[in-house]
Amino acid sequence: AGVPVHVSVAPVIPALTDHDMESILRECVKAGATFASYTLLRLPWEVKDIFKQWLEEHYPERANHVMSLVRQSRGGKEYDSNFTQRKSGTGPFAELLAKRFKLACVRHGLNTSSVALATNRFRSPQPQQAFSF
Repeated sequence: AGVPVHVSVAPVIPALTDHDMESILRECVKAGATFASYTLLRLPWEVKDIFKQWLEEHYPERANHVMSLVRQSRGGKEYDSNFTQRKSGTGPFAELLAKRFKLACVRHGLNTSSVALATNRFRSPQPQQAFSF
């Protein structure tokens, strides 16, 4: 229909879902996506404890490795709220993930051009008239 479609691969969980990133992008392109981004697993506030409990219940053999990669990608912490780093992380694993993502986007023709969105079909909401009784 001519609508630009952006897909967000998120959350990318180290050693658990990161291996699916390329196939997700491939399938999204087949469905019509032209732009993509990703977000490395973020564990703010209570989410951290809930995720760690879920991880121990469902993937006990991988839990330590997953959390180690999370900490390696977050400067030794389980969460980093720094705006410039919280989406993709830092360190060797985060850099490898970013390279894989970029290569997959190139391979599938994602993020190759920008789209100027037309705003001429939108109208500002009209102020509602006050009712007097």
